[in-house]
Amino acid sequence: MALRIGDKAPDFEAETTHGRIRFHDWLGDGYGILFSHPKDFTPVCTTELGYLAKLEPEFKRRNVRVMGLSVDPVDAHERWRADIREVTGGDVQFPMIGDHDLHVAKLYEMLPAETAGTSEGRTAATNATVRTVYIIGPDKLIKAMLIYPMSSGRNFDEVLRLVDSIQLTASHKVATPVNWKHGEDVIIVPSVSDDEAKTRFPSGWTTVKPYLRVVPQPRG
Repeated sequence: MALRIGDKAPDFEAETTHGRIRFHDWLGDGYGILFSHPKDFTPVCTTELGYLAKLEPEFKRRNVRVMGLSVDPVDAHERWRADIREVTGGDVQFPMIGDHDLHVAKLYEMLPAETAGTSEGRTAATNATVRTVYIIGPDKLIKAMLIYPMSSGRNFDEVLRLVDSIQLTASHKVATPVNWKHGEDVIIVPSVSDDEAKTRFPSGWTTVKPYLRVVPQPRG
């Protein structure tokens, strides 16, 4: 059965550039991002990793841990890291999984479960589906999934925006409208009655439609 939003993120043990980890233990009680790459030394992924390395402090500030995955061995990741630093100026500090046996890629359904062998001899094209971003909550449930083709670089500013929305809406009975950014107005969810809304949002709100009530972003 395919993984869906709300499913438990599969746990695993793997070798990484930070040593051997158990994923759920590594996540701890915060949020996590697991994002994957079809192959080391690929051009689009090189730019992505460099940018995310520079953006990582923003994720840390939100109590979000970042982990990458590529199907190549850990020693290849270390060599690739030097290229990434040279090309982008970003120094990758977060762990990168060496998924040489394809175990995690198959566990997270980036590759078919029946895929045989190891990363040896495989190309980026044969691993084209290993291009996923998972956002995982403190409860270890999948909160969001984004899947990209190899030819399109991921927008990690959007991933950060999505984290802001997920964290806000987990704490308050609100939803975020189209193109919302942190600090902008939000929507009171329809399940909240006007009477409850008066308690939750004592400063009031704007009723656009009976089902669309807009309120300043809650704090805290």
